[in-house]
Amino acid sequence: MSRRLVNLTLDTLGDLPRPCSQCVFWELDPVAAERACASGDPGLEKEAWVSQTLLEWGSCGKLAYVDGMPAGFVMYAPPAYVPRSMAFPTSPVSADAALLMTAHVVASFAGGGLGRMLVQGVARDLTKRGVKAIEAFGDAKFGEADDEKQPGCVAPVDFFLSVGFKTVRPHPRFPRLRLELRTALSWKSDVEYALEKLLGSMSPETLLRPVRPATATRSVES
Repeated sequence: MSRRLVNLTLDTLGDLPRPCSQCVFWELDPVAAERACASGDPGLEKEAWVSQTLLEWGSCGKLAYVDGMPAGFVMYAPPAYVPRSMAFPTSPVSADAALLMTAHVVASFAGGGLGRMLVQGVARDLTKRGVKAIEAFGDAKFGEADDEKQPGCVAPVDFFLSVGFKTVRPHPRFPRLRLELRTALSWKSDVEYALEKLLGSMSPETLLRPVRPATATRSVES
């Protein structure tokens, strides 16, 4: 089984699950998002946002592929590029952090460590750009059947906690969480370690370098 990460671009945008590729929950303010969904083409709005963010800031998403099949993705950007980031009771995002907007792992690929793999890919990218941390708004009531107003684009708190985030501003519904990038880059992968040992390629140097994680994570909705 081969796994690889690629940057989100206009070419790979179509590999997002269709509901996610048509969703502008994060990319527009609440009024504009509602208007786009009611009378416009949210897919075009999404494409325009990705294009502008790539041109002005750079990479704003990662996709994970397993044996060539899209298996999960994350999207991220400075809060200034994410109008919805100011609409939460635990806003604003810290000045030294980028916002992890949404995360999704396809159900059939859940439990294989793709969540950590995606988050570490984000951490590597942002570290090169001088960003110190990633923050996110989690949904503490994700998946509750009696909550019809649940915004599916807000990933569950449990997902963020499972990949190393810590709560920095509590809230009964939408806490804000934070991951220091140096923490993400220090993760080790037990699966990769075992594979290298099996193949006879393990050396003292590889024991000390950070590698992609394989800790299990749950599937999250975008």
